[in-house]
Amino acid sequence: MAHVIIEVSFVPLGAGVSLSPFVAEALKLIRESGLPFEFHSMGTNVEGEWEEVMALVRRCQDRLFEMGAPRVSTSLKISERRDKPYHMAQKVASVEKLLES
Repeated sequence: MAHVIIEVSFVPLGAGVSLSPFVAEALKLIRESGLPFEFHSMGTNVEGEWEEVMALVRRCQDRLFEMGAPRVSTSLKISERRDKPYHMAQKVASVEKLLES
């Protein structure tokens, strides 16, 4: 199986000006998934096996449609390494270590 780290952001279009309820609902699904994640102002990073992460993205999109969004634009970045295991925390720690020197 392929371990990936993704950055995803969901933008419901035609759903009004305030999108916070939609973002919060997607974040609830991400939390419930049990996968490691980092929420930030421009999206959410999620880490896990390819199939599990992509199924989560699908569930989030489906939920936003169920909430009444007529269109959902999803931005997705995928980072996959096959030479060694890696995790979100390791990526951050390696940069922070360089900043300390």
